[in-house]
Amino acid sequence: MVERVETPHVDVVIVGAGFAGMLAAHNMRKQGHSVQGFEKGADVGGTWYWNRYPGLRCDVESVEYSYSWDEELQQDWTWSERYSAQPEILSYAQHVADRFSLRELFSFNTKVVKAVFDNDANQWTVTTDKGDSYTARWVIMATGALSTPKPIDIPGHESFTGRSLYSTDWPAQPVDFSGKRVAVIGTGSTGIQLATEIAKTAGELYVLQRTPSWTVPAFNRKLSADEVAAVKANYAAERERKRHSMDGLGLPGPEKGAFDATDEERTAYYQYIYENLSPFTYFGSYTDVLVDDAANKTISDFLASKVRERVNDPVIAEKLIPKSYPFGTRRTCIDSGYYEIYNQSNVHLVDLLESPLKRITPTGFEVSTGSTTAETDVDIIVYATGYDAFTGILNEVDLVGIDGKNLRDVWKEGAKTYLGTMSVGFPNLFLVTGPQSPSVLSNVVVSLEQHVEWISDCIEYLTEHGFTRMEATQQAQDEWVAQNNAIGQFTVHRASHSWYMGDNVAGKPHVVLPALMGVGPFRAACTEVAHDGYRGFALAS
Repeated sequence: MVERVETPHVDVVIVGAGFAGMLAAHNMRKQGHSVQGFEKGADVGGTWYWNRYPGLRCDVESVEYSYSWDEELQQDWTWSERYSAQPEILSYAQHVADRFSLRELFSFNTKVVKAVFDNDANQWTVTTDKGDSYTARWVIMATGALSTPKPIDIPGHESFTGRSLYSTDWPAQPVDFSGKRVAVIGTGSTGIQLATEIAKTAGELYVLQRTPSWTVPAFNRKLSADEVAAVKANYAAERERKRHSMDGLGLPGPEKGAFDATDEERTAYYQYIYENLSPFTYFGSYTDVLVDDAANKTISDFLASKVRERVNDPVIAEKLIPKSYPFGTRRTCIDSGYYEIYNQSNVHLVDLLESPLKRITPTGFEVSTGSTTAETDVDIIVYATGYDAFTGILNEVDLVGIDGKNLRDVWKEGAKTYLGTMSVGFPNLFLVTGPQSPSVLSNVVVSLEQHVEWISDCIEYLTEHGFTRMEATQQAQDEWVAQNNAIGQFTVHRASHSWYMGDNVAGKPHVVLPALMGVGPFRAACTEVAHDGYRGFALAS
């Protein structure tokens, strides 16, 4: 006789132990719920655990890229630099896990592979790669918007006999590039950071660029004791103000249109931003820069002049200047001397628009040059080719909702949610910073805190009122997605073909993935829905 093993039951399953998952676990336990978290990595930290390539820094200032939900925590922790490097951010995440005893709520080195909703019991059965299963009333997918690398679709990449490195799975031991011939493929934020570091020691560095990115100097530096004290003295009030700002950073807002200023005034303001503020300030520099093409171009023209100042070779400079998309429709980067590497004799820009990448060969890479091809031999190829944003990580899990429908099939024509937190047909399944939420267009910590707090309040409300089921309605979801698409058509994003729209992954539908309304308005909309008894959601006992 085979002994029947009962499937363990918990109130909440949380997938992911990054910043969002740790906060969700903390909140659920504080509310008295039983929690089982799963994390495929060996420790907490999320993207800061998985990404450890040289040169990696956050593009949000350290004092902003941290939790605000515990006053003692933010007073006790002290950041060392304006823009923290990966090891310091990971240490912060680990400190939070230690301080609040969060690791005990997670099973590490464990990947969730399937979750199936029971329509009669109003609960999910969650299965891991180890074969373990749990049932839970609520599931919170705290898996991040940038968690799944885009598949490497370059012909011949498996044939390379040298060393292949991937930014999202970097070796634990340092890599010595001294004297090596190195190719970096990709010039988003990751590629820019990697190329800048590798150029310091590589014998020859080839940077393969298809679409150039806008990047501005970080002007990174150590934070003085006085600066840190000033921040901590006003942390609480400033955090509250920034929660309701457009970007989650509380940067200066616009007072007039770009052409209401003289050319001299506008240039002076752009220069001030360039030297003193976050590059994201450009988004709100004037009232019309994100809706009017001509106004937007004033930013591009200014930043283009900076590229020409920093790069000695005018031909190379022009290739590094984005010309195929409006400013702000791709991620703006910060750098620590990126453009200057092209003034070095050992660094070579390979313009893939001019000479398309044909294949990876056993000894390097091959590009087309008109009617002929040119092959370059290298010792190391570094892939910094980006992510399958928002949907990639969710497509890796078999999320099976009502009537046996899989989320990846439901989203085949484009990801759709209500408030970025639930999708029709998948009751009791919460997404943190999912599609149609601000996340990647904001200080993501502010956005994930808002989302996790909203979800936590929601679960508390449902529990107190005896509800065992919550699902987004079709009408609410349709209206939310339509509103976001309409904003996209109103703004310069109408001309965008970036990963914000899913266009970096072959076959992925062109859909406006982030919410474009801004952090403050998004928060207000979510709060209003909650205050109205969770309008747009169907609740049932």
